[in-house]
Amino acid sequence: MISSVFNPGISLVKLAHSLVRERVNPGDIVIDATVGNGHDTLLLSTLVGATGKVFGFDIQETAIVTAKSILQNSASGENVSLFVDSHANMKKNIPTHYHRKISAIMFNLGYLPGSNKQVITQTYSTLTALNDARELLASNGIITVLAYPGHSGGEVETDNVKNWCLSLAPEDYQVQLHENSANSVTAPKFFAIFRGGIGIAGQ
Repeated sequence: MISSVFNPGISLVKLAHSLVRERVNPGDIVIDATVGNGHDTLLLSTLVGATGKVFGFDIQETAIVTAKSILQNSASGENVSLFVDSHANMKKNIPTHYHRKISAIMFNLGYLPGSNKQVITQTYSTLTALNDARELLASNGIITVLAYPGHSGGEVETDNVKNWCLSLAPEDYQVQLHENSANSVTAPKFFAIFRGGIGIAGQ
């Protein structure tokens, strides 16, 4: 079951960051499944602090280089491990003692802003990554997915993400679908997937 929420004028990226802040604490283990330009990675690094750990994945080396630069310029990053690899392979790259202990896993689908728009996340690898995310997530963790149906291939990927969310056991997961343009099929969609309820972790 998915609860739909219409948020006119609200940045879905900022909403994702706000929800992650509610769930992530210093010392936590988190994943940026699509590093991109590194903004989500930086947020996660700041939230978990020196005693936490961030794992980040992107198939484009350019994205990893950019993210490293952002982290260095902000005096963050000592707690970050970045991989030039698909998010579909994240489970095998994360030590088994962290499995089921990940507080937040962030996805920002589509293409890398400012880069080749033909290089996009693929439906098959995204679904594989989401299935792995479910196995890695802690009992009170959150998965955030920003999907973009407006580009070529994006509509199919977004529909598949929605169907994946619908397949989740409602007794274990609660899902919110946020949109800021109710009448546009090409507008971005934000899926917030809460394991163990929507309330703030620890409350």
